[in-house]
Amino acid sequence: MKKWAISAVVYLLVVTGGYYTYASFTGAEPEKANHATMDEQHNTESEHMDNSKEEEHGDSHTEHEETSGNSEEGNHENSHSEHEVTAGSSEVLPVITEENGDIVITLKDQNGDAVSNLEVNHEKLMHLIVVSTDLGVYKHLHPVSNQPGIFKLKHGLEDGEYKLFVDVKPKDLSYEVQPIELMIGNSSEGHHHGALSLDKELMKQVDNHKVTLEPTSLSANEEIQLNFDLHGETPEQYLGALGHVVILDEKAQNYIHVHPLEGKEPVFQTKFSKPGIYKIWSEFQFDGEVFVFPYVVEIK
Repeated sequence: MKKWAISAVVYLLVVTGGYYTYASFTGAEPEKANHATMDEQHNTESEHMDNSKEEEHGDSHTEHEETSGNSEEGNHENSHSEHEVTAGSSEVLPVITEENGDIVITLKDQNGDAVSNLEVNHEKLMHLIVVSTDLGVYKHLHPVSNQPGIFKLKHGLEDGEYKLFVDVKPKDLSYEVQPIELMIGNSSEGHHHGALSLDKELMKQVDNHKVTLEPTSLSANEEIQLNFDLHGETPEQYLGALGHVVILDEKAQNYIHVHPLEGKEPVFQTKFSKPGIYKIWSEFQFDGEVFVFPYVVEIK
């Protein structure tokens, strides 16, 4: 019994001594050291989890910003493209081909659909002005429609290069007349391009008919009246008017089609936006026949 008691006391002393020996080396009680190690591990894991969440949130935020930026840029580009399509451009696009002696004109909108809803303008749905590239040839024609949006006519033009001006008035669409180039026949038979020669006098005679141009001014950017002296002759009504005047600059880019002012005299009013050399064709009808009187003037 005593041996057992002594053994128990020795065992207790060994355990107690080991405890204090461990505490003296670690500076903390074993249980507390274990808790500290677990807390440090927990804090490390929590910090890692927080960093992971922050990185994940940061990636998500960056991706959101890029997506938002791309979306905004895409919307801006779409809006800009749409603006470019509609602003300052004709909504009617003429397409011209030459087939077996016929000029074929197809009117299409921006969707490629045929355009046939036109106003009658001076007794015709379409006026087609044809000039050679050297402005030596001039024709005022009136193609006829045989199906929606398509006009045809026999042209009778000699081989060469031409510029065509399709003059129509669509009812529901905007339209601006622009030159369209067309080659007839052999391309080697083109018209020679030379500078226009200014007219020294503005009286022209075709057959037995004399017509003199008397402009009130030849200055740019002001209203000008083009008065025509028919030397005692009275013109007949032609396409609902006393006459017609078509004007082109020497490069055949700027197109002006002028009708006379109301009254019994062939007086036309227009404005030249830029200085330069211009060719003016006046058309008058006598005894059922239309005569063309051309003039070359300089606008200063």
